Amino acid sequence: MDAHRRDAGRPARTPHPRQSRPADRRYRPMNAHEFAAAQWTRATGAGVDPHEYRRVTDALTSLDDWGPALVRTAHTHLARADRAASSLSAGEHLLTAARWFHLATLAPHAGAGRAAADADGALGRGLALLEPGARRVSGDGFTGWLRGPDDAPATVVVVPGLDSAKEEFLDLAAALLARGLAVFAMDGPGQGVLAETTTLRPEYEQVVSRVLDALGAQRVGLVGLSLGGWFAARAAALEPRVAAVATVSGPFRLDWEELPAPVRDIMARRTGSADAARAFARQVNLSALARRITAPLLVVDGEADVIPGVTNGGPLARLAPHGTHLSVPHGDHLLGNVRPDWLPRLADHFARTLAAPGA
Repeated sequence: MDAHRRDAGRPARTPHPRQSRPADRRYRPMNAHEFAAAQWTRATGAGVDPHEYRRVTDALTSLDDWGPALVRTAHTHLARADRAASSLSAGEHLLTAARWFHLATLAPHAGAGRAAADADGALGRGLALLEPGARRVSGDGFTGWLRGPDDAPATVVVVPGLDSAKEEFLDLAAALLARGLAVFAMDGPGQGVLAETTTLRPEYEQVVSRVLDALGAQRVGLVGLSLGGWFAARAAALEPRVAAVATVSGPFRLDWEELPAPVRDIMARRTGSADAARAFARQVNLSALARRITAPLLVVDGEADVIPGVTNGGPLARLAPHGTHLSVPHGDHLLGNVRPDWLPRLADHFARTLAAPGA
């Protein structure tokens, strides 16, 4: 895998760790530049400046440097926030710091837990400056931020995936907020700031039910990204209060034996052991639940997101009674490289389906 840029301003196309090839049994760990290229569209899709990303990652000499280097970058934005001439600028730097702290957790390192906590802290500080009405809501197995107008017609819950967190999807939240919706961006068990003290669990619908109890919203939608797409679809099938749902790069089914080694390793860390990860993966199958999703469903996949052991969302859209499949050419995992092709449509899906009755 060639990590060098093929032309100015564009890194070589290197598969995301979740896009490893079937020769995974002979998997060779990525070096720092390969890993950075693999995370390119994920990082820029999360909202970090692409030029800053290149400067930081081009200087890496080892994958062991990933976490510390990205944490240092986050701290530069914290320092800028402290020196900012306005609360607006300070808040923007804090949200950028939150993104960098989160990205620092994508490669294993001793400081990953602290980076996740710092991402959470920077996000909270930033929202306090930019949106004083934002409210922290926490409960058994979840924590997050509720944002948006008190009189919003509905609330959309943003569900992260295997190694993502609420800090990764701020641009998605912004698109939903711009359409007048409230947004609850959360970390669940084994995710984000809770990853150090909890493990992933397949019964995510139980967590979603507790979230909905805590929010008290009359109309609620779910959007899940990556493995969060499976969480959201499962919850929509089993929690009748979900009125609309969308998945982005969500799996319909996983085959543990075929999954690339990096995915199995991440899942083992997030579930607590290889045995737990294997058992978890075997439960990721929506065949029996898809027909129970009665809410309007938008399934977003990238056609370039081909991962051994992962069945993408096409079958989910076909089986669900009100499913629509948006398959985006050239889209990779999480579709950070084709955002105009899906993000506005996804946000409009919720604005339309969750509009107050009679509006």
